[in-house]
Amino acid sequence: MYHPHMETLIHREALARFGYALSDGTRSQILLRLRSGPGYPSDLAEQIGVSRQILSNHLACLRGCGLVVAVPEGRRTRYELADQRIGRALDDLMGLVLAVDPACCSDAQDEGCC
Repeated sequence: MYHPHMETLIHREALARFGYALSDGTRSQILLRLRSGPGYPSDLAEQIGVSRQILSNHLACLRGCGLVVAVPEGRRTRYELADQRIGRALDDLMGLVLAVDPACCSDAQDEGCC
């Protein structure tokens, strides 16, 4: 039985995957585009400004993380968020205002920083 104050390995893993997905600007852009509705790889690549191959690699990562699903449509494949709650979570995150120390998290040099 789930208790709201219990942290499970599944919850930690899901958060880690979500964080990993958001840690890359291209993957973040893909997720933000898909929160408003499904998209096709060629359209997404053009909107984001990356090659289809780069987009394909990032979509594979997002599928592997369980954040997007591929839906075959004849000769094309449509991508969409795996769960509507992902879009709501992105909306919530976009509404955050953070006071950020510019010296922190600029690269991986300060491992204990973030």
